[in-house]
Amino acid sequence: MNTKKKILFVINPISGGKRKTAFKKQILDTLDLNKFEPTFQQTDHAGHAHELAKQAVINKYDVVVAVGGDGTINEIGSALAGTDTPLGIIPEGSGNGLALYLGIPLHEAGAIRRINRFDMMTVDTGRVNDRFFFNVAGVGFDASVSDKFATDSTRGPIGYLRTVMNLLGSYRSKKYQLTIDGKSYDREAFMISVANSPQYGNNAYIAPNASVTDGMIDVCIVHKFPLYLLPMMVFHLFNKSVDQSEYVEIIPGRVISIDSEDIGPVHVDGEPLLIEAPLQFSVQEKSLKIIC
Repeated sequence: MNTKKKILFVINPISGGKRKTAFKKQILDTLDLNKFEPTFQQTDHAGHAHELAKQAVINKYDVVVAVGGDGTINEIGSALAGTDTPLGIIPEGSGNGLALYLGIPLHEAGAIRRINRFDMMTVDTGRVNDRFFFNVAGVGFDASVSDKFATDSTRGPIGYLRTVMNLLGSYRSKKYQLTIDGKSYDREAFMISVANSPQYGNNAYIAPNASVTDGMIDVCIVHKFPLYLLPMMVFHLFNKSVDQSEYVEIIPGRVISIDSEDIGPVHVDGEPLLIEAPLQFSVQEKSLKIIC
């Protein structure tokens, strides 16, 4: 009787600007083949990872592994949320926010060994309208950066930083109407992030106290600030102290609505989307199993 676990590796060939031509060999060299029976699929269009993961659940795979960045994780996690099929992660993105938060190694061999170990946790997931998010979603400046970065030919941190610098001088704060667990707030904000986990990626912490197991999502409102204070704001992000800035307000909640006359693009785990306002956020407690 074959007791090996069926494991599907869904590989995004372009995530993080990294070539993955030798990835299959790395898997076969490091994966415990006495425990797992691997299958490999490569994505070739937006939404393909979600389709493959959905089919894997139907075909009763024991594990689906995202080989890519937070966008790939989002597509696969969205198919696995609410099922008994766990998500594995081999981080290959530009920011790798969820993997960094969960302590999953950024090098392939280390991440594969975590899968061999098969330790698991069940985490909360976020929803914005009909879309899942697992890390951070939001509107404002960071969503506009994600929107522009999506068409940039230079992937990775360098391309992202270039997009940030190009937008900084021209971006204008917007007025938002928020409702958080029934309480109303009117705010003019540079950006608003709704965080299930603390960081965007690359160890930039937008909501230092957020947790994927507390049944809450943190609404981080970054108010308009003088541009000369940008270095200090960046310092706060990477020092896990953004909540100490006078220009930042963090309000935890379970049910959140965000509206604006011009909502603009929305980012969901770093991927830009056009979602009609008002944006309705909620948390679904302990709804996704992750190997970590």
